Amino acid sequence: MQISKSLRYIRQLSSYVVAIFLGVLLTVTCLQVLPSEAEPAPAVVAQKSSGGIAAIGSGSFVTAAVNRVGPAVVRIDTEKTITRRVEPLMEDPFFRRFFGDSYSQQLPTEQLRGLGSGFILDKSGIILTNAHVVDQADKVTVRLKDGRTFEGKVQGIDEVTDLAVVKINAGNDLPVAPLGSSENVQVGDWAIAVGNPLGFDNTVTLGIVSTLKRSSAQVGINDKRLDFIQTDAAINPGNSGGPLLNGQGEVIGINTAIRADAMGIGFAIPIDKAKAIASQLQRDGKVVHPYLGVQMVTLTPELAQQNNRDPNSMFAIPEVKGVLVMRVVPNSPAATAGIRRGDAIVQINNKAITSAEQLQAVVEDSQLGEVLQVKIQRGNQTQQLSVRTAELKDLS
Repeated sequence: MQISKSLRYIRQLSSYVVAIFLGVLLTVTCLQVLPSEAEPAPAVVAQKSSGGIAAIGSGSFVTAAVNRVGPAVVRIDTEKTITRRVEPLMEDPFFRRFFGDSYSQQLPTEQLRGLGSGFILDKSGIILTNAHVVDQADKVTVRLKDGRTFEGKVQGIDEVTDLAVVKINAGNDLPVAPLGSSENVQVGDWAIAVGNPLGFDNTVTLGIVSTLKRSSAQVGINDKRLDFIQTDAAINPGNSGGPLLNGQGEVIGINTAIRADAMGIGFAIPIDKAKAIASQLQRDGKVVHPYLGVQMVTLTPELAQQNNRDPNSMFAIPEVKGVLVMRVVPNSPAATAGIRRGDAIVQINNKAITSAEQLQAVVEDSQLGEVLQVKIQRGNQTQQLSVRTAELKDLS
């Protein structure tokens, strides 16, 4: 009986010892795994975007970009005086005698005011903006971000590319907008528009580059020779002439066009094109553009076949790939060379032409007075014509 009690005591004691041992083992293990409460929390490392701008922090890449360029963005106010037309009856001598000759000497006038944006290219006060912002303005006033205002002098305007250069005398230490390269822009890149839309100064909108090389013909601006950067960054009246920035705060374009029938679509002139035009405007005050003198559309065999099968079509079209001449401007280089309506231009200087945009680019890149060898398809015949380019002087 006593032996049995001793055995039970020994078993209980063994269980307690095992329990104490396991408790000590678990405690030691937890101390090794769990950090001390006195240890500092691990630091959070900010990730960087592809442009090298911190994505986590007190600011953003948009803030950094705008701070870099903002001081160089200006507001441009314009004034233009127009004279209203006189009623035709007042040109009649009888009515002029009745009302008096003094009436014709007091023609009513009206002041038109405009608003746009621009940015400083050079510390001396050279500003780049859109031609339509300052064209035919009697007075140009430039307001800097710091509140100072200066009278602006238009040094040159190019309506074909919708660019203009304005000069202000404000010393030689003005902030300058850093220029990037539109050649490096890709679809999907950040696009930051800065300007004064609808009179709201220093406004910033953010989007992406939607597409590249959107031709002015596709946009519906047939009197321009441009391939736009398309963006969904909000661009409104007053933004015209302001900069379009990349994520690093470099100017990649000049905001210039919006479509009234579309939401969230804006267009900007590529900065590489603008830099070349700006230098010519500073030097010569104008830019010479060669032209042929034809109105044209892109032609494909399918479109030609569709036209030729239509019994109501006015004339047959060559079923080739090229550019169809819709109209020839009288007394133009094309008219002088013998190009006719209905001709299909298929080559220039032995290079195949497959679109109207391509033909326009070839002509734009040619020299004034250069003779271009133009191959046309007229009906079933092929002809080679020599066309000497001339200066485009009148957009109308």
